[in-house]
Amino acid sequence: MTQLEDLVARVETWKALDRVAEPLARAVGRAVRPTPVRNVLSGTVIGHPLHPLLTDVPIGAWTMAAVLDLAGGPRTARAADVLVAAGLAAAVPTAATGLNDWSDTQGADRRIGLVHATANSVALTFYAASLAARLRGRRGAGRALALVGYGCVTGGGYLGGHLVFARGVNVNRTAWRRGPRRWTDVLADAELAAGEHRRVPAGSVSVLLVRDGDRVEALDSVCSHLGGPLEEGTVDGGCVTCPWHGSTFRLADGAVVRGPATAAQPSYETRVEEGRIQVRRRP
Repeated sequence: MTQLEDLVARVETWKALDRVAEPLARAVGRAVRPTPVRNVLSGTVIGHPLHPLLTDVPIGAWTMAAVLDLAGGPRTARAADVLVAAGLAAAVPTAATGLNDWSDTQGADRRIGLVHATANSVALTFYAASLAARLRGRRGAGRALALVGYGCVTGGGYLGGHLVFARGVNVNRTAWRRGPRRWTDVLADAELAAGEHRRVPAGSVSVLLVRDGDRVEALDSVCSHLGGPLEEGTVDGGCVTCPWHGSTFRLADGAVVRGPATAAQPSYETRVEEGRIQVRRRP
């Protein structure tokens, strides 16, 4: 383990951070509860998490500002100032989407996310001070403040990458789950009563069976957001809602109705043959 990895591991176990993280996460959760807010900030409306997409804008702007500050000379000073300002403007929606995603985390992920957000907030403060100094004609101070901010945002970016690539936060939990291609028996038809739903094995995965009126619907039982058990959720109005974070999926095709999930649930075709419910993956 490298020194950097050891430092991150220490942060993951630093429970003192929970005293700040837990009440803040609850407050953010209340703020993003309305479905339109949740769907926009999560990226549900575009079918992909929005936060990683937005992070490219401030990081890219501030990276180019650093290049111009260090190697551009007097003729590029104005362009560097514009890039610093653009990064500041883009950081606001980026932070909002990040807080939305972070509010669903727990334990070590929540602690790392808090430090990640803190590093980026410190970077934002330095860049705001840098822009103020530039506007007053104090270019040397403005460049120095921006470089310190760039160091902070680089550290924050490392922690963000750790959350996604090492911890698997906000990745599609059904990406590698592939049910049977051929019709496969999963349950006796008589064992699924009207309005009932249950989890059953189907090949190498598990699926949620729901008796919805005259039809039997089947979705992957693992929520695509953070792996919640859909069989413990509620079924209403042709949809199932995950008990963990409230992601809601349409039973007919697995489409996301309400975030924070952005990836649709894998959906299965169903039929009843000789008193047995059978499922197969949709082509």
